[in-house]
Amino acid sequence: MPTYRRRTRIAAPIDHVWAFHSTVDGLLELTPEWMNMRIEAVEGPDGERDPDVLTTGSRIRMSIRPFGVVPRQRWISRIVEREPDGNAPVEGSAYFVDDMVDGPFRTWEHTHAFYADGNETVLVDSVEYRLPFGALGDAAGPFAKVGFEGMFRDRHRRTAERFGTE
Repeated sequence: MPTYRRRTRIAAPIDHVWAFHSTVDGLLELTPEWMNMRIEAVEGPDGERDPDVLTTGSRIRMSIRPFGVVPRQRWISRIVEREPDGNAPVEGSAYFVDDMVDGPFRTWEHTHAFYADGNETVLVDSVEYRLPFGALGDAAGPFAKVGFEGMFRDRHRRTAERFGTE
């Protein structure tokens, strides 16, 4: 399965970067405008609406319309792993994994990893994915990384700017 990976050093402590990435507000702030994303609903693991923190079992129903030229694509994402979960303090490293329950890919699993390095944080995004269209999508899969690059470069730049890195 193809994998996309991006790594960036952020000039902020891990607990600050982790807290920012753990919310829907963080997701909205990090998503480039050209994705034209709408958050339609957020549900916590116990069914509560609009939880403050996205913990294991949370679901986000959203839609995207990249560049405003393709039809709007529905997407349901679910947090399947998170360590530490809830509001526990972060010691050294943390991560969460979301997968696509419904959306434009056959498979999408996104790991957001955070590593403390003194007063800085190393942010690593890894996405394992499979494109639609069976064998044709599998053949094109490695080339999709080119499409991911702009989005993740922008997300990492936005994180760095938020914490004064750039």
